[in-house]
Amino acid sequence: MRFSHRGSRPPVEIFRLWCTEPTRLSVACTASSYLIIPEPCKCGSGVGSVIRHPDDGVAVDIAEPVELSSSMEAETMSVSRVGCERAGRLVVMVACGLAAVATSSRAAEPTWAEKMFESRSHDFGVIALTSKVTHRFQVKNLYRETVHISGVKTTCGCSVARPSKVTLASGEVVSIDVTMDMRKTRTNATKKSAVLTVIFDQPTFAEVKIPVTARVRKDLVLTPGSADFTGVDQGEAASRTLKLRYAGRANWSVKQIEVSSPHLSARLEETKRAEVRRLGFLPKFHDVRYDLVVELKPSAPAGLLRETIVLVTDDQKAPRIPVLIEATVESEFTISPMAGGVVTLGSLVPSRAKRVSVVIKARKDFRIAKIEAGSSSGAFRTKLPGSKRRVHVLPLTVTAPGGVSELRETFTLTIEGRDEPLTFVVYGRVVPAVRP
Repeated sequence: MRFSHRGSRPPVEIFRLWCTEPTRLSVACTASSYLIIPEPCKCGSGVGSVIRHPDDGVAVDIAEPVELSSSMEAETMSVSRVGCERAGRLVVMVACGLAAVATSSRAAEPTWAEKMFESRSHDFGVIALTSKVTHRFQVKNLYRETVHISGVKTTCGCSVARPSKVTLASGEVVSIDVTMDMRKTRTNATKKSAVLTVIFDQPTFAEVKIPVTARVRKDLVLTPGSADFTGVDQGEAASRTLKLRYAGRANWSVKQIEVSSPHLSARLEETKRAEVRRLGFLPKFHDVRYDLVVELKPSAPAGLLRETIVLVTDDQKAPRIPVLIEATVESEFTISPMAGGVVTLGSLVPSRAKRVSVVIKARKDFRIAKIEAGSSSGAFRTKLPGSKRRVHVLPLTVTAPGGVSELRETFTLTIEGRDEPLTFVVYGRVVPAVRP
């Protein structure tokens, strides 16, 4: 809201209105922050006498135009208070001209959505040119209501954010992975930044903005920008080689490699160290090259594996260089439809049979020798397939008994020629039948 003045200063904006009788305010009229007038404004002693606790602030509608004298002293005016029973005199607090406005001495409280985040910023540190790095933000629903993430976006084409799921029940924790890929940007800047915005539409609308930054070393190139182990079979080892190239000091070197995952190993092999002379007055430099060999061990579990190893150099200011390792380890057997390790049966009605198909896939032909349920409730029936094939569709018929609100069962499959059996869990909610 803007107003005019009689002086030569440009118009300014009204930010907060403050009641001279805060004791008369109801709880519904309180605000969470207030504005402090900068000292150079000389806004008059009358204003300072009514500045109180931030909880004294109220939001109001202006009932008449406001003008300021050329001395920029704050004036009083009559207003009508929004949502309050009594009207009163309020003091208008303004900033001088277009100068910066001082903020509250008390730090702003995080919003309900911000409180769910374990951290609300991340610095990747120093990274090599063309490298790829990632960070995981944890989000926990601290409230009784269900929280829903309606969207996630970033301000830079070099960054991508993916939540592990979008609906959070009370107490549930989800992760949001943010990846910054310098191969997708052509900028020559030594500092790269982006803002991740997480949008919520339940229980109320909210946005959380998370800045992520990285400092790029132009004298260090990593090709490719990360080690990608996509489509590795579980139980098998795999290896990837990355090329590391440095241009600078003759004695530059990588001192050690830090590997935190027990499923990974890494080693460096120096392949070149030579002086490079250039024409004219351009200074000479040394070309140092390494092969970074990363190995994925057979112990890696099925699913997505994302880790970061660190190259420790002899640089004084920025010795640590992160290298992203991503692996998708495919299990010998997969069971679907499965979410979170559970085959969902949906809603079940007591004494009414429901059929669900469970699909079991393998990398090679197999035969199911036996199917066993964890209990003897008799709620489940199935047919043992006799053939040997890569894909089996297991027909599962479930009839929920009365007097229960949910049905959960663990099934064990014995595979011919395989020592370790397969297990999966089925779950369904039991609801009463709808009367016509």
